[in-house]
Amino acid sequence: MDAGKTRQTTRRNLTAELVAHVERFEPDPGPDPGTTEHTPQEVDAMVEVLLREYTPKDLWVFAYGSLIWNPEFQFDECRSATAYGWHRSFCLTLTRWRGTRELPALMLALDRGGSCQGLAYRLPSQDHFKQIGLLLAREIDANPPTNVARWISVKTASGPLRALAFVAARNGKAYAGKLPMDKVAQVLARAAGHWGSAAQYLFRTVTMLKEQGIRDRNMSRLEGLVAEEIEASLLTAKNP
Repeated sequence: MDAGKTRQTTRRNLTAELVAHVERFEPDPGPDPGTTEHTPQEVDAMVEVLLREYTPKDLWVFAYGSLIWNPEFQFDECRSATAYGWHRSFCLTLTRWRGTRELPALMLALDRGGSCQGLAYRLPSQDHFKQIGLLLAREIDANPPTNVARWISVKTASGPLRALAFVAARNGKAYAGKLPMDKVAQVLARAAGHWGSAAQYLFRTVTMLKEQGIRDRNMSRLEGLVAEEIEASLLTAKNP
């Protein structure tokens, strides 16, 4: 078999060992010029708007990225769920958290079109206002935000649900749009911020998707491309 064809059809796996080579922590540069962090009062106002749009008897949250491997909230139930009309995409530019202004990162959000398999969490029944506020404070990127909360419909084996999800605002300052996958891989293999590397974020996400039996061909392909990027950089460093 031709060596070039072998290289094209052999998919690399991103491993903890590979990620360790690019893992680092950078100083937090703070909000971008022209943006601020949300005040508690602003977060409360956003929660009030959401609860006016829909007041749930059971509060469900749809997870597709870091909320799968690091939910940071208690939940009473978890179901496999699919959001139709949305897809998982590295379409948000980050200049802090897992990137810097000099070397921005990319973060997952739900973007329009396609479908996305993930998890639906049912949160405890008490104090939905506080629970939503904590989610917004964690997930919304800046003020004005590009990663915004909205109620979406998801399907589960037990029936449809209305769930809170975080989606990309295409008119937002941090919206990167649909980027070529090799460009996304180059960014994820190099960027890091005060929360660690973008490669670690990808690795944790793809690992948990596999553990949950969630198949995402784009994420699998991206995993392989990032692994190749890191391997190439290690080879270059070894043989300058």
